[in-house]
Amino acid sequence: MVTREDVENFLLRLEIPYQELQEGLWVVGDVKETAPVFVNHDEPLLLMRVEVMDAPADEELRKALFRELLELNATDLVHGAYGLDGDGIVLIDSLQLEDLDFSEFQASLESIMLALRSHFETLSRYRTP
Repeated sequence: MVTREDVENFLLRLEIPYQELQEGLWVVGDVKETAPVFVNHDEPLLLMRVEVMDAPADEELRKALFRELLELNATDLVHGAYGLDGDGIVLIDSLQLEDLDFSEFQASLESIMLALRSHFETLSRYRTP
């Protein structure tokens, strides 16, 4: 079973900025460049989550965004998925702590961070001022 200390060691090995907000909850990445990724050690899972944007109020724009997100889930995400939490669009992944290793942790986190950067322009078309 991967412990909180193991997760912290994984983050140290990646050599990316992070801060532990409370025991077992970290914010990862350069928050000036992208939205922060939250990593939560919550047995039996490790949860990764990013709040991407609010869904637009306009119904047509909202439908188009949801379709875009489903297409990205199916074609462009290796780990995790876009979802809806209330009116917020999130990008999430969950990993089993039982047999989690560094390479799986790294692949999941890097996939999420890459998706944030590469999908930014596409998703920003759906932001409303």
